[in-house]
Amino acid sequence: MAEDLRIAVGQDSPIEDTVVKVFRCSKVVKGGRRFSFSAMVAVGDRKGTVGIGYGKAREVPKAVEKAVKDAKKQLKKVSMNGQTIPHQITGKFGATKIIMLPASPGTGVIAGSSARAVLELAGVQDVLTKIYGSTATKNVVRATMDGLLRLRSPQAISELRSVEVEAVKRW
Repeated sequence: MAEDLRIAVGQDSPIEDTVVKVFRCSKVVKGGRRFSFSAMVAVGDRKGTVGIGYGKAREVPKAVEKAVKDAKKQLKKVSMNGQTIPHQITGKFGATKIIMLPASPGTGVIAGSSARAVLELAGVQDVLTKIYGSTATKNVVRATMDGLLRLRSPQAISELRSVEVEAVKRW
């Protein structure tokens, strides 16, 4: 599976990236303040492949460039059900817990900016979310990825349990 994703990241790939947030850090030195920057970036093809990356540098463009490079290394496939997620899932990271619920067509992505960036680049168009605990950007992005990676398709569950799945029309 990893080879398929590496091939997709070529020169003419449809991989898009979004800067979720840029963080500024300062250090007081003899001559004043010295600033450094870090960037959290999400990349995806809006068709079920998404990754997140984090990069640090003395200038913002270099931090973003490093984060995009890191995110492209960490691309993962996400299980989808049309334009929404197949079932309710809870993603956790640190003190953050995000609950994602499948929604009917036309609902849109009801989420905060950090979770929205990851969900939209994954290709999810209809989903409801609620965050409990810490709302720190880094934690929310990682919790969202945790939830998306733990999604399973009905076919995968039927193979695990060796049971036939009948098609159920929800909406």
